[in-house]
Order: sequence, then structure tokens, then C-alpha cells
Amino acid sequence: MADRPHTPILDRVHVPADMKGLSDAQLRQLADEVRAETISVVSETGGHFGAGLGVVELTVALHAVFDTPKDKLIWDVSHQCYPHKILTGRRDRMRTIRQEDGLSGFTKRSESPYDPFGAAHSSTSISAALGFAVARDLGGSVEEGLGDAIAVIGDGSMSAGMAYEAMNNAGHLKKRLIVILNDNEMSIAPPVGAMSSYLSRLYAGDPFQEFKSAAKGAVSLLPEPFREGAKRAKDMVKHMTVGGTLFEELGFSYLGPIDGHDMDQLLSVLRTVKDRATGPILIHAITKKGKGYAPAEAASDKGHATAKFEIATGKQAKAKSNAPSYTSVFSQSLLKHAAEDSRICAVTAAMPDGTGLKAFMERYTSRCFDVGIAEQHAVTFAAGLAAGGMRPFCALYSTFLQRGYDQVVHDVAIQRLPVRFAIDRAGLVGADGCTHAGAFDVAFLTNLPDMVVMAASDEAELVRMVATAAAYDDGPIAFRFPRGEGVGVEMPETPEPLEIGKGRMIQTGARVALLSFGTRLQEVMQACEALQARGITPTVADARFAKPLDRKLILDLAQNHEALITVEEGSIGGFGSHVAQLLAEEGVFDTGLRYRSMVLPDTFIDQASPRAMYAMAGLNAEDIEAKVLDTLGVAVMEQRA
Repeated sequence: MADRPHTPILDRVHVPADMKGLSDAQLRQLADEVRAETISVVSETGGHFGAGLGVVELTVALHAVFDTPKDKLIWDVSHQCYPHKILTGRRDRMRTIRQEDGLSGFTKRSESPYDPFGAAHSSTSISAALGFAVARDLGGSVEEGLGDAIAVIGDGSMSAGMAYEAMNNAGHLKKRLIVILNDNEMSIAPPVGAMSSYLSRLYAGDPFQEFKSAAKGAVSLLPEPFREGAKRAKDMVKHMTVGGTLFEELGFSYLGPIDGHDMDQLLSVLRTVKDRATGPILIHAITKKGKGYAPAEAASDKGHATAKFEIATGKQAKAKSNAPSYTSVFSQSLLKHAAEDSRICAVTAAMPDGTGLKAFMERYTSRCFDVGIAEQHAVTFAAGLAAGGMRPFCALYSTFLQRGYDQVVHDVAIQRLPVRFAIDRAGLVGADGCTHAGAFDVAFLTNLPDMVVMAASDEAELVRMVATAAAYDDGPIAFRFPRGEGVGVEMPETPEPLEIGKGRMIQTGARVALLSFGTRLQEVMQACEALQARGITPTVADARFAKPLDRKLILDLAQNHEALITVEEGSIGGFGSHVAQLLAEEGVFDTGLRYRSMVLPDTFIDQASPRAMYAMAGLNAEDIEAKVLDTLGVAVMEQRA
């Protein structure tokens, strides 16, 4: 405790109601203390950082002015919610954040009544807040009642179509709804697109007419970087058609821009809005990601996410890697192919760093496209590139690809366009928990006709799969790989494309065959070592492809063994289900084959270390060993002998 910050006012605030008696000066001090506490917490735990520092004053002001949890405060994405959690009864558990049995790194309904709506992906907040507003007006009941609905959304999240769909509907319904646009000119990567041309114009209509002069004055009070941002936006607005900003045209009253770090401005604006708003209103607050901590402010990503660090220097305590990460292997492989083929291009949705495309973007600027937080557009844009003769790689996290699934079906698969889907974060991902776990992509992609779906068992296989995708022009193709470092295997210098739909044998044994799809192959091999000590030597194969299946390999394994067990890092309905379908169609079950499928369980698994999460899922080496013994009918006492 000696190294923790001095926080006399924060020590008195256990829930937001404790803030109601504080003066404005005390609220300013409280914000400073919350920032210091946030820095202290993340220095010990790691986690999302810069976004939370950027909304400290806004968080304090919102909880001071509104009456949460009756008023519903909804954070878009919610990676900026650490200050919110500190103020809402969870300060004593903050050092468990993103850990097993600890607090979630995002808002979570089951965690606190102050988290009315869970999130971890972007652009959902306005839709959810509108739902609360309509429920309020229709007499919907929750235990503490329904008050105002407030959505806090970043400028990067506003690039997603869902945000505009919600605003369009809200403007039509004319419900009292408060949207705060947290404009820090940066989501994870710097936001892209034409959105900035709409982010400046003061509202001039009732009931805020008398408030207009104060709001105008707020611009002149902005610090120099913020004044420049406001000027930039206003200059662009001059070129718009007469009729006001896009927000006003959608039916929102628009107020701003205001300094999101000036507590006096925030309190004045929020109090006025609370007292006078009748319909939907958008408050435009300009903030700085990483605000108040120099190392975060200086970082290229503004301290978006960090490992544990030294507070004095910001130096992160990152473990040394024994092998390259799967993401970096993908990145380097794609660069090599792009050097040989000018038709290869890359598309990502606001994640050039996370998907490994930053180096590609720097080297092949005209062939790399960050479309912002717009996965649906990313997929169809890639489809258009493919139809135009390019060879696009659409690089998305597994859980982000979910957001573009209709486009995968309608715009890519039906037209058999050769879009290459590089699916990062396959399987369980650790501290981000179930919202970012790549559990479902195998199931939702293998259902599509003519879709090729691969999974790399190690980084060398990933290199081969990038080569396979680069050379494949007969339709859509996808390959998946996990977060984190590889196995440390030797990498092929000149990888040859794989034969589509062909797996590989790893070892030949007897009685039981283990057919692995993805990086659980390492656990399968560890299980085999333990089984061999019991006198059982399984046959092991790496499927490589979930679609098309290697029918010959699978049927040979089924016909020459008592039991066949598939192992994968995906959900029910994926690789194992397709194998079962094949075996049923071929009548193999009539021969007495014992078939088992090891998949992720039919539940969402909360954050923990990846190994602990896979233990919960029953997919570690000891679980595979136990499954083999059980399938072969080896008794428990025999197992312990």
C-alpha cells in the first residue's frame, strides 16, 4: 500500500451517490485521484489503459450529475471503463481485473448494477441506450427503475454503420436520449474516413438557445491542440450543404465541441442537458487518449493496452518471446508474397497493429486499406477488390469477422469470389475473456458452399497456409491462427501451397486415432507421451482442412482403429460435426466405431490465462489423455496403476 497514491476524496467515494455532496473543486480533485488510482492499478495488472485515462473527468462528471444506476450509463466498447469501475463499488477488486475469478476488463451486467449493458466490441452503445429510453417510456421495469439513457461512444466507433442506424432510428423516435461523442481522434489505430468533417457545429435551436453563447465560448477555452481540432472540423463543415451537421439532420440536437478534460465545462454542459433536454442530443467532447500520464501520451497507440509497467518510466515488463508470434509470422509471410505479386492487397478494420498489417501498410501503402471500425464494409470491399482482379487478404479477429458474416455469405461466398480471410485470435484468448474468444468461425464458415477453411497447427503450417491462400483463385478461402507465440519450429524458406483438402499423418499407432484441427496438436502430442507410458500408442493426424475434409484420411483412420477422436479449438457445429456427418453418410458407425469430438463447451468461458481457460474447456493434454482412456474403456483404477 505504501506505493499507492494518496486519495483522500476517493477514499470517501464507494458508490456514485457519495459524490453528490462534493463541491466542483472536490470533483476536480477526485478526477486527479481517480487518474492516479487507474495508473496504479494498471501498472500492477496490465490491461486497457489509454482510453480510460482519456475519460477520467468525463466519468467523474457523469456520475456526479446523473443518478446511476437508475440512469443508464453505457460505455461503447467499454475498454475505457476502469475509472467507472473504481467509482462504482469495485475499487477494492480492481487489481483482479482481467484475471481468473476477477473483474472483467469490460462492462458486464452480471458484475454490477452500474453496468446496465455489457460490451467489448464497438458501436453498440447508441442502439442499447435507445432501447433503454424506449423501455423507460413504455413503462418497462427493472429493480431500480429506469431514468436517463446515456451512451458514451468514441469517434472511431462512429465509423461503424450500426451507430448511424441507431441514430437514424433515435432521431425518428424523438425520445430523450443523450449521446456523448468522445472525440480523441483515435480508437485503437487512428480513425480513418470522412467522419471528422461532421465533428464540429454548435446547436442553435430550442431549448438551448440561451445556452448557445456559453457553448461558443467553450471553444475559445480549449487548449491549443483541441482548438486546432475544433478549427479543423469547422473548416470542413463550411463545405457542407446548408442544413446543419449530419447529427442534426438525423434528428439530434448537437452541442459542442467542449473540452472533455475541463471539469467546469463538463459539469455545466451535463447539468444543462439533464435539466433541459427533451429529445435526442449529442454532446461532442474532445479528449486526449492517455491524458495525464506522459509515457501513454507519447506512445504511438496512446497506451491502448499495456503489460505491467513501472509508473516512473512507463517501462513495460513484457516476457521475452521464445518464438515469433503467429501474427508476426502471418505478417512476414504476406509481405514476401506481396513482393512477388502486385495483385496482393490487404484490408483490415481499425486493427493494422493487431492483425499484423502495420508493416504491410508501411511498405505497400497503396495496397493496404484500414477501413475503420467497419467489418461489414471490409468484407464487401474485399469482395469488390477480388471481383476487380486483385488478390485481397481480409485480416480480422475471429470475433470481429462475426460482425461481417452476412457479407461473407451474400457478397463473397455466393459469388465464389477469391477473398482470403486471415482469421487472428482463433480459440481462447485469455484476459479479454469470452467477448474476444474465437470460438465460432469454423462453424459459421464451414457451413458455406465452396468455402475453404484451414487451421494452422504451428507457425510453419501458417506459412504454408498463407502461400496456399495467395495461390488460390477458385473461391473464398480462410485460415485461422491463435493469439500469442508459436511453437518454435523451423520455418520453410520457400513454402509450397498445400493440396486443397489434404491433411497429414503425424504418427502411426494402433487402437485409437487422434485427428487434430489447429494448434491443439501440441497438446495432442503431449497426451500421446503420457499414453505411451501406459502402453497405448495412438495414431495422430493433422487435418489442416475443416472444409473440404480429407475424406480418404478420415475414412482410413475410422476403418483401421477402434476409436476416432477429433480435437479442435472451436465450438459445437465445427470440424468435429463435419467429420461426424461424413462418418454417418458412409455408414461407418454401423461398423462399431467409437467416435468422440473434443470441442469448446457449450458455454462462454470468462477471462483467465489461456491454459486455465483450456483446462476449463477440457482441451489440455491431460483432458485428451483422459478422453482416450475413457473411449477405450480403460477403468479408473487401471489409469492410476
